[in-house]
Amino acid sequence: MKLTIVVQNLQRGGLHAGDGSPDDRWPLLAERIAKADPDLVLLQEAEGWADAGHRQLVRAEHDLGLDALLAPARSGRGTALLYRRETLGQRTSWTTDYAADETHHGFGTAGFTIPGLPAPLAVTSVHLTPYSADRAVAEADFAASRTYRLGAYCILGGDINYAPAAGPDPAWHRMRPYNRGSRTLLTDPALDQQPAPDRRVAWKLAANGLTDVAWHLHQQTGDTDLLRRTGNDDRIDQLWVSTPLAPVIDSYTLLDDPRGASDHHGLAVVLDTDRIDTTRPWTYR
Repeated sequence: MKLTIVVQNLQRGGLHAGDGSPDDRWPLLAERIAKADPDLVLLQEAEGWADAGHRQLVRAEHDLGLDALLAPARSGRGTALLYRRETLGQRTSWTTDYAADETHHGFGTAGFTIPGLPAPLAVTSVHLTPYSADRAVAEADFAASRTYRLGAYCILGGDINYAPAAGPDPAWHRMRPYNRGSRTLLTDPALDQQPAPDRRVAWKLAANGLTDVAWHLHQQTGDTDLLRRTGNDDRIDQLWVSTPLAPVIDSYTLLDDPRGASDHHGLAVVLDTDRIDTTRPWTYR
């Protein structure tokens, strides 16, 4: 089965501008997402999606023809996960335990039964805190561990908020001072050194046995377009998969049309689940 996954930061739910004024960009976001014909959609900054009887969540379900799940968050800008029941069937689990307490933006992990897999496919939409790389490292570790609770077959993606494990430096001239404060390695400001990206968050995900899809394909093909920035200054939106899923990555595409949908580009990844190696499954303990 070819499985298409979309990752998209909504920018304040797709309902407000950065200053909080009303700005209904959801039709543009829905158009961008629908063009990829996804089976899974991992959304961040779902601000306002629980209001008025989950009105926006239901709107998204109707517009995209997908079932939707919303994770709680301390920030009020949590994550959401949408899935196509015709492809994945009804979810077998939806877990948000401790996430709202342990992380700033919260997250949830859904489990699905995939033909041929001896354990569920676990899918997590995550948005790591932008305010501290130290805390984001801990959040990444926590999210990876919770995703692995269903077994070895994992997808984790979203707004990682920090530099990837390797690749081009950020566009320093476009980076705001507060992002420099959280996304760069700490040095003595009196030395007036060139800033260096803090890549520890991505290294922590890699230490958990996860593979950055874009970087993996870039290493195989040399295609530098795979490393294009997704945010204003860096490739902070990423999709990571566990070791058994890395060899079955078919494609990675940046989603930037229509423009103005969000301050983040989206991304779409295709996996071929029929090619997953199931010879060495393991269980969480």
